[in-house]
Amino acid sequence: MMCNPATPDFIAALRAQLPGSAFRESAPGYFEEPRGRWHGQGVVLTPNNTEEVAAIIRACAQARVPVVPYGGGTGLVGGQIAPDGPMPIILSLERMRTVRGIYPEENVMVVEAGAILQDIHGAAAAVDRLFPLTIAAKGSARIGGNLATNAGGVNVLRYGNARDLCLGLEAVMPDGRIWNGLKRLRKDNTGYDLRNLLIGSEGTLGVITAAALKLFARPTGEGTALMVVKDPRAALDLLAMARDQMGEGVSAFEIMHRAGLEFLAETLPDIRQPFLDLPEWFVLIDVGLARGLDPSAALEGLFADALEAGLVSDGMIAQSETQRHQFWEVREQIPEANRRIGSISSHDISLPISEIPEFIVKGAEVIARLGAFRVNCFGHLGDGNLHYNVFPARGRGREDHIAERDVIKRVVHDLVHAMGGSVSAEHGIGRLKIEDLERYGDPVKLDAMRAIKAALDPVGIMNPGAVLRG
Repeated sequence: MMCNPATPDFIAALRAQLPGSAFRESAPGYFEEPRGRWHGQGVVLTPNNTEEVAAIIRACAQARVPVVPYGGGTGLVGGQIAPDGPMPIILSLERMRTVRGIYPEENVMVVEAGAILQDIHGAAAAVDRLFPLTIAAKGSARIGGNLATNAGGVNVLRYGNARDLCLGLEAVMPDGRIWNGLKRLRKDNTGYDLRNLLIGSEGTLGVITAAALKLFARPTGEGTALMVVKDPRAALDLLAMARDQMGEGVSAFEIMHRAGLEFLAETLPDIRQPFLDLPEWFVLIDVGLARGLDPSAALEGLFADALEAGLVSDGMIAQSETQRHQFWEVREQIPEANRRIGSISSHDISLPISEIPEFIVKGAEVIARLGAFRVNCFGHLGDGNLHYNVFPARGRGREDHIAERDVIKRVVHDLVHAMGGSVSAEHGIGRLKIEDLERYGDPVKLDAMRAIKAALDPVGIMNPGAVLRG
């Protein structure tokens, strides 16, 4: 069903219903995405509460005007951008940032969808609790967008994805009705789980306006180490050893390649390099242990055992919070270094963890057959999520390889699919990966997704063109 544009008459009718503060008169930043791949259009609205969101959605449903929910704008698959089609409403919940309640005895926080992730971290810390979801864009990403995309990040190994950190939701459905599912219950077995349907739906089934989030006890002792490993197989064996020794105390386990350090040196020379001689592969291990356990001693013991087993050849354990920050800065700045180098094709993939070493070998072989390219492979080894990015040879730019981008993506994604993996691990589908979803997705699942979309959003106003082809 075709949508209609947000005409001046439609906007005038909205102005009669909403306060002037709900209208963003100048908003060029809302029409761009971090990689510069799309440029969008729209009329930006910034409601102040759930009732205003519902009024906007009701009006859009009646007039068949498309709605593009907008979080922090940090998504990497174009889900927050409407590059074509009828003029949409860009619905930003940036003014809805209130913490509605914190319940330390329940380990629960209730917060509105526009709250910035880093502010949620601070609110949890103020009551001596931890909200563990963290990503490089935590200073600008908003929790509604994190939930709508089922964000991952570096702590999935221990705490799970955004889906695993949410107990209940409040949302406005495509007809403008408010779903009051903002429960703080750990058990609520009352039929279909609408919460989990909306989480990860990328704004195509409704607008998340608030969430009940799980909190955790803050680890008493935290430690971070960098260890040089022989190869990805040794990294996996080291991960198994770390979990055998520290159990759920292992919060993050990141693998990085020499290319990442080279890119940092080339584009961000102020970042302190941890190694004088750049290793081919190394891992960053973060642990959080209970009272009475010494994280430094645990990491020293792990290194000694791994050295004896031939898994590691060098390493360092952070001796202060400053050094911990420096170690993490290396990992968190690699995506920015990648951006400055300019990838030809970037891939957010996941594989069965035991298949990762073989995939890295086979991936290098298929890329080498296409030409002289550089590959920066890094990511969340502990949960099987790699960021596998292909770059031009030194001295050339990605503009020299535009014609090869689709071929590179296809061979990487074909290999991932053949090895039982996913071509979208944590970034979502958005507009970038619709063709991939159609190519690799299970047809029964796709039919079910289309049926759900048609049932909940029969007019087709919610983020048309994202996830499912319009």
